[in-house]
Amino acid sequence: MVFEFLKRGDGKAPEQKASATAPVVAYQSSGRVAWSPRDTVSLTKTGYAGNPVGFRCVKLIAEAAAAVPLVLENAETRFETHPVLSLLSHPNLAQGQAEFVEALVAQLMLSGDGYVEAVGEVGLPTELHVLRSDRMRVVPGADGWPAGYEYAVGGRKHRFDVSGHPQICHLRNFHPQDDHYGFSPMQAAAMAIDVHNSASRWSKALLDNAARPSGAIVYKSADGQGSLASDQYDRLVSEMETHHQGARNAGRPMLLEGGLDWKPMGFSPSDMEFQKTKESAAREIALAFGVPPMLLGIPGDATYANYQEAHRAFFRLTVLPLVSRVAGRLADWLSGFSGEVLRLKPDLDQVPALSAERDHQWQRVQGADFLTAAEKRRMLGLPPVMEGADG
Repeated sequence: MVFEFLKRGDGKAPEQKASATAPVVAYQSSGRVAWSPRDTVSLTKTGYAGNPVGFRCVKLIAEAAAAVPLVLENAETRFETHPVLSLLSHPNLAQGQAEFVEALVAQLMLSGDGYVEAVGEVGLPTELHVLRSDRMRVVPGADGWPAGYEYAVGGRKHRFDVSGHPQICHLRNFHPQDDHYGFSPMQAAAMAIDVHNSASRWSKALLDNAARPSGAIVYKSADGQGSLASDQYDRLVSEMETHHQGARNAGRPMLLEGGLDWKPMGFSPSDMEFQKTKESAAREIALAFGVPPMLLGIPGDATYANYQEAHRAFFRLTVLPLVSRVAGRLADWLSGFSGEVLRLKPDLDQVPALSAERDHQWQRVQGADFLTAAEKRRMLGLPPVMEGADG
């Protein structure tokens, strides 16, 4: 027959292909902790969209960074008006400066990388757009340096070349083991995020499944037998549902007949430890992002004497270094378009959290009579006064 060659004449079972290590992997995986994936998309879902502490940390840092005013200057002048300032104040039709910086910083926190696209033909860009880090891929060249960037959306890909002045500005956190991508705080906090999420799921399951009843009715007859007859059991269950369950029966005393005894039940010490574990995990998440736990309302933290000190430390240790690095990278990138050597930095005099430190510094500098006016301005980070200017 035509299909005779499809028949197996030896009568043996079809060949089965399987990995030799499959039984070992299956055996070793039983009983082990299941950690969530560490890629950007999974971490964003579990650590930002699915965890209130991670969400609040990213939002707090991004909004604080977006609220810091920026100043633009060169070696001689601090600019009040400049095309770069105009571009940053209105980077595109959908975003202002605050929204633009917030989106860029949030991408850095979530993935460790931030990408800004310049739109324009010649000279300074006409628009700036923050691109999603999970859609961008670095294309390495033969020498190991990036030869381009590939952005993928819905099965379509666009290639950005780096020949000449790059159209993409890549900001990334330091990564000790990767030459092209940055290390995000979300990755450092991934284990604590898993613990926090697991504790939340356990608490939710406890409420849904009534895993720990409020008490138990114990029956013990006179002859020592502990079993009720069927009709007695049904009558007891019916009375419990009718007279002792629901909000309208709250607080109603229970009448127990002979042989019945009420044994209250509560949470065991091991159950109560889940709340402490959850709070400890929340502190670890905040630590990875550089946010004082006091600002998040996490109990048990007494690192700072008051909220004001914690707020000032948050700006000094987390927000301002991040804003300085982002602003400096943007200034270097935009300088290549304008042909000027520009410096973009945070205006510390306009940060309310540093008002007390600023007042003390101004008083010390003002009281230094041995310094000239030019030296005082230099110590305060101000540019020199141009000749002919007032003051």
